[in-house]
Amino acid sequence: MPSRDAIDLRLRDLRTLNVVLRERNLTRAAELLDTSQPSISKSLSRLRNHFGDPLVIRDGQAMQLTPRAIAMAEPLRNLLAASDALCKTAPSFDPRTSQRVFNLLVTDVGTVVFLPPLLTRLANEGSSLSLRALPFDSRHFEMKLESGEADLALGAFPSAPRGLRRQRLYFTSYVSVARREHPRLARLRTAAGFRTANHIVVMASDVGHAAHRVVQHTLESELAPERVLLRLSSFIAAAVVASRTDGVATVPENVARHFAEQLGLVTFRPSIPLPPVEIAQYWHERCHRDPGHRWFRTTSFDLFAKSRNGRL
Repeated sequence: MPSRDAIDLRLRDLRTLNVVLRERNLTRAAELLDTSQPSISKSLSRLRNHFGDPLVIRDGQAMQLTPRAIAMAEPLRNLLAASDALCKTAPSFDPRTSQRVFNLLVTDVGTVVFLPPLLTRLANEGSSLSLRALPFDSRHFEMKLESGEADLALGAFPSAPRGLRRQRLYFTSYVSVARREHPRLARLRTAAGFRTANHIVVMASDVGHAAHRVVQHTLESELAPERVLLRLSSFIAAAVVASRTDGVATVPENVARHFAEQLGLVTFRPSIPLPPVEIAQYWHERCHRDPGHRWFRTTSFDLFAKSRNGRL
């Protein structure tokens, strides 16, 4: 296998040959390459030995190309153009002119919490930027990030594959919600009243936050089975049902904050201690150094992080 120095030398020789084939004059080629005619001649000698062909032949004051040289002229130009493209610095990203579509994996909660601020920021930063929200499925989200189908995933997934990059955004706690006209509203804030109320329990699912499984199990271990009025798999739907029944739903605090006023809900801390949930953003290593991706996840961090000790 040729050494790195040999490969570099061969590329320089090919650049020399490209100029010689174009100019058909060693003096002009040496001037354009800022080198000497003997150096040009040495490069040509190495190339002639390599290709087994004279390539250029002096005919009086002019130089004629051999059929082999004529045939290789265009592929040689293409090769050098590709080499120049590879050696360029990484492309930059300008949100003001980019027409990029960013693909985001979010749960039903994420569509409410994350999408409006992101859409507003994208509209302010670049009129041609757009966002595509993809339904979250924790069974396949690594594959979607790896394949490039999704750029970023936002949520709480403590068992995320180790191969993914991860950055903490914030911790969220859980609160309970009930309609303002609930007949036992005052008692719901007590331990006994909370346990004897009818509850709407949100089930952890493959299309939701994996961290919620711990919260669900904690709730169900403290509540008698007959106190569970309904089980479903959506925090938003749980809040809606609580607003129209005497059921109590326990949901992430940001969900309650978004819907309490418009649904006529009262929020309070559940008497059962529940662990906080860490919300983070996840992406694949393959996109880590892409300028556009870096801008997108930095924008997400600026919008949603409640502390600045995350790691980009």
